[in-house]
Amino acid sequence: MNAMLEGIKLPGGVSLSKLAGPILIIMILGMMILPLPPILLDLLFTFNIALAMIVLLVSLYTTKPLEFAVFPTVLLVTTLLRLSLNVASARIVLLEGHTGADAAGKVIEAFGHFLVGGNYAVGIILFVILVIINFVVITKGAGRIAEVSARFTLDAMPGKQMAIDADLNAGLIGEDEARKRRAIISQEADFFGSMDGASKFVRGDAVAGILIMLIMIIGGLTVGVLQHNLDFATAANNYTLLTIGDGLVAQIPALVISTAAGIVVSRVSTDEDLSQQMLGQLFSQPLVLYITSGILGVIGMIPNMPHFSFLTLAAVLSGAAYYIEQRARVPEAPEVEVPVQAPVEATDVSWDDVMPVDILGLEVGYRLISLVDRNQDGELLRRIRGIRKKFAHETGFVVPAVHIRDNLELKPNGYRIALKGVEMGHGEAYAGMYLAINPGRVLGTLAGTPTKDPAFGLPAVWIEAELREQAQSLGYTVVDASTVIATHLSNIIQTHSAELLGREEVQQLLDHLTKESPKLVEDLVPKQMQLSTLHRVLQSLLEEGVHIRDMRTIIEILAENVTRTQNIDELASLVRVGLGRAIIQQIYQGTHELQVISLDPGLEGLLMQAAQLSGGEGAGLEPGLAENLLTQAQTVAQNQEQLGLPAVLLVPAPLRGLMSRFLRRAVPQLKVISHAEVPDTKTIKVTAVLGGR
Repeated sequence: MNAMLEGIKLPGGVSLSKLAGPILIIMILGMMILPLPPILLDLLFTFNIALAMIVLLVSLYTTKPLEFAVFPTVLLVTTLLRLSLNVASARIVLLEGHTGADAAGKVIEAFGHFLVGGNYAVGIILFVILVIINFVVITKGAGRIAEVSARFTLDAMPGKQMAIDADLNAGLIGEDEARKRRAIISQEADFFGSMDGASKFVRGDAVAGILIMLIMIIGGLTVGVLQHNLDFATAANNYTLLTIGDGLVAQIPALVISTAAGIVVSRVSTDEDLSQQMLGQLFSQPLVLYITSGILGVIGMIPNMPHFSFLTLAAVLSGAAYYIEQRARVPEAPEVEVPVQAPVEATDVSWDDVMPVDILGLEVGYRLISLVDRNQDGELLRRIRGIRKKFAHETGFVVPAVHIRDNLELKPNGYRIALKGVEMGHGEAYAGMYLAINPGRVLGTLAGTPTKDPAFGLPAVWIEAELREQAQSLGYTVVDASTVIATHLSNIIQTHSAELLGREEVQQLLDHLTKESPKLVEDLVPKQMQLSTLHRVLQSLLEEGVHIRDMRTIIEILAENVTRTQNIDELASLVRVGLGRAIIQQIYQGTHELQVISLDPGLEGLLMQAAQLSGGEGAGLEPGLAENLLTQAQTVAQNQEQLGLPAVLLVPAPLRGLMSRFLRRAVPQLKVISHAEVPDTKTIKVTAVLGGR
């Protein structure tokens, strides 16, 4: 329909589909003012019934509420349409009702005679029953569901946003997918909020229906008796039947649309429509059908009971259960005789028997095989590809492929991550369940299996899938099993990036740079610097979390300074100064003021003397001073993180390497930068002092 209207162009190039909404609203409002002939009224009442059926069928075949996001507006428009038709029909009934039962058209006459048998007392009772069902049961229930859904959707928004941000930061989704998911979350809240408001229109419509009926009956009797000189019985028969027919022809579509509203807001979002859900969940267990059939059969054999109805339905249910049971049976595969193979002559040991060590390895228990099975489109495989792509984009080189294998020696839900054959991390993940991670400010507890997030050690709990939205509304960060493993793997790759950069990767970096700047690479390697020296410089940068994406700048700085020194630490320090803007931007994203930790002047002088005496190797600190310095550094770094600030220590250039090596293992979150690395455009604010009394 929309495509057909799009193809119709009006003068000026305006598509008819853009005018459909305004035209419809103007027509609805016009019906309240302009008199309509009975034939047109018949067509409009028929259209109202057809529209109600369309809305009901669309609600039955949607799988998610957002697939029918326009429903609140449709609810309002259909309510206005019914009220306009009531006004238009009331005008005709009051003006022409004295002429007979067909004064307001054939549709109202049919509903007034055929559905209630021409008995206006029965019609009034039936009309009131329909209004009560619509107003008290369906509309009130649907409105309550929409109200609760809107509240829980709003409460769950922060948790859902955090989950999206976690997936984005882990490289599992792109920026476009993140924006799409955020938009869906916002649309869900808007939809249920709009449904809560739209249900108020339906309640008002039901009340208006009762009032219109009473007004039309009283007004019809007054007009018929006083203006048209009809006797009271004739006037009551004519006007009451017309009023009842008009009320029924409006309330039946209202009941249908209210039912559709209840279906839309009460369903659980799955990949199946309502028919598939009901058939799959109500009638999928033969045992339930057998028991129900037996109960109906026993009731049917009791004397004076309607035997035919009970026994017939019992037989139907029994037959359905037998049919479902037969379909569920899978024929066993015939045993195939395996031919006995002739013994193979043992061969001598060769170099083929030496298995190379995987650079990165992931071993999983048998219950996690589905996550890494290509035939089952394993979710974890796609996430690992996303991690490697994000790491290459942010750090500057491609990590080796992750070799994945199953290991029956692990727990069924266990996994192990290895670097060059050595285990670097392990944990457990449960396919089909979710890990609810406590970021430190949750609003309640969850039923599940307590554990810790394997990547960062935060308290967490494994929960069933149906508790996911509740966990998000309480402030938990909720991730699935594949995300748990992928995040753990990503953390290990980031932590050990220097070990993952081998000489082969360095050569690939040079080959890639040679395509753009062949002369630059040729002048440095191998003429002035060996590949091994460049490798160690790059590893030194990675050990301190500095990315090596800007290889052009790195090569240029090394080419300028390699003739003066071949010392790895000195070369790495010179490169850091050249990459100063990138280093500061990596730590302080979009911040002009750098809030840092500084050294106490007395401690700084003492360390400068120790560095001069030791030649920069870090010797000369007495054990008591070293232990006190480490303790203070840990405390200050934790305080900075609790304030939401990066833990950064700013020191003079001669002390940067010494302090970085000294603090790296004990306080890994504390970054050490020198004054020479800070761009002139930045301002410095000291928020804490290390070494003060």
